[in-house]
Amino acid sequence: MANIELVVNEYFEQIVIQADLPVLVCFFAEWYSPCKKQALIVNKLAEEFYGKVKFARLDIDLGGNRELALGYDVFSVPTLILFSNGEVKETMIGVTSKYKLKQKIGQIL
Repeated sequence: MANIELVVNEYFEQIVIQADLPVLVCFFAEWYSPCKKQALIVNKLAEEFYGKVKFARLDIDLGGNRELALGYDVFSVPTLILFSNGEVKETMIGVTSKYKLKQKIGQIL
């Protein structure tokens, strides 16, 4: 089973920005049902791209995560941001289909 890291503000730089692999970060809120739907899609992709792409989740309601999210212009959830070499390559707002996510990931691999 694929590993999806739960990221907090203090470790974002280390886990996402300094990662050797591309990273898909799902900004979410635990209580919001569209985020739960997006999580199911992300979990499937994490299995498919295991070893090629790193997957992370960032709960905007924890600690300093809200400020971090705002720093990346995340104003609604779910928002998915695809990072490569520490840079934002793509931002997707709202529930994003598995097909579209696979396309976006494929463009940076």
